[in-house]
Amino acid sequence: MPFKSSVSMPWRLKKNRYNLIGAKCNGCGVVHFPPRAFCLNCGKDEGMGEHMLAGSGTIESFTKIRVAPDGFESPYNIALIRLDEGPLITAQVVDEEIEIDKRVRVVFRKIFEDGKDGIIHYGFKFELGD
Repeated sequence: MPFKSSVSMPWRLKKNRYNLIGAKCNGCGVVHFPPRAFCLNCGKDEGMGEHMLAGSGTIESFTKIRVAPDGFESPYNIALIRLDEGPLITAQVVDEEIEIDKRVRVVFRKIFEDGKDGIIHYGFKFELGD
């Protein structure tokens, strides 16, 4: 039987869907996430290379969302996370009790669902640990 393609297969084949991939400036070495076409640090618009991020960092600040947008379950925690490579990102932390300066690592989980029988969207979140 020939291989039958599905909607989910092309999604799975995109490496940036299941990895934290940023850009690193070949001039000054600063890492950006999400990837940039030019360096925000030195302004170079050439020499930005793909950079796989380790996916670990430290919580710098956070808040608990108690009233969520449609399609999201509440309550949930949103944090400012300083990745080990330098970028500061905003992401959901799946643990209930979080604190500033706690170490976190990336996990890939369900983000939301389009209706009861809709497409499930996955992406990165973080959990406590290193």
